[in-house]
Amino acid sequence: MSDSSVRAFYDSFAPDYHRIFPDWDAGMARQAVVFDDLIRGRLGAGRHRVLDCACGIGTQAIGLARIGHQVVGSDLSAVAVARAAAEAAARGAGLPVVAADMRRLPFGPSGFDVVLCADNALPHLLTGQDVEAALRQMRRVLRGDGLLVLTVRDYDEVRRTRPAAPPPQVSGTDTGRVITFQLWHWHEDGERYDLEHFQLVPAADGWDVRVRRTTYWALTRRQLTDLADAAGFTDLTWHVTAQSGYYQPVLTARSAGPVRR
Repeated sequence: MSDSSVRAFYDSFAPDYHRIFPDWDAGMARQAVVFDDLIRGRLGAGRHRVLDCACGIGTQAIGLARIGHQVVGSDLSAVAVARAAAEAAARGAGLPVVAADMRRLPFGPSGFDVVLCADNALPHLLTGQDVEAALRQMRRVLRGDGLLVLTVRDYDEVRRTRPAAPPPQVSGTDTGRVITFQLWHWHEDGERYDLEHFQLVPAADGWDVRVRRTTYWALTRRQLTDLADAAGFTDLTWHVTAQSGYYQPVLTARSAGPVRR
């Protein structure tokens, strides 16, 4: 899977990404509360400098900016970050953005209190070398003892069952219901899969069918913990949905000391 194909997936998805939510604004607000609780619980009260390094159209970044954090967004997709900035401005929030690969973050060292990488973005990287490179970049831009917040699918369960598809989603919109579903095509290694992402959007003559394709590495918690440890993070802690209130498992970790080369 090339960088350009992942970029193309999100460039194409950016205009429709909000359609996976029954109410995108409510989803932004709800997620902001979850991440704010995690951040303040570990770094204390106050306004924190947050880099959302896979910000997409701004689902987490906008919510955190609206409740007072100083947020910068970056993402591989220039189309997505442009929409994130526009959506933030429409809601009265400032959100500086840049199109950037998380393996090569264009920020100086120690510039952020928090790095957030949510919504299963990291598993687009298909090798341990690439995942560790991204994690080292996240650690580099964090202050000493800064906080990493990372979310992925519950791949421990997925790897046991290797489903052909997760359950479909149905969201109501002003123009009718949008149906979102996926097909997963597993590689022979049992760890990676090609995803076909379908959206059925109401149209005057029935349905407009939109199809996008990408690839993921179904990283288990142990694999991701080991890679984060190798990148130099400490205090690695997993938070399940019942604890965090977030729909995916959340990994928090701390950056301490100089980045190992």
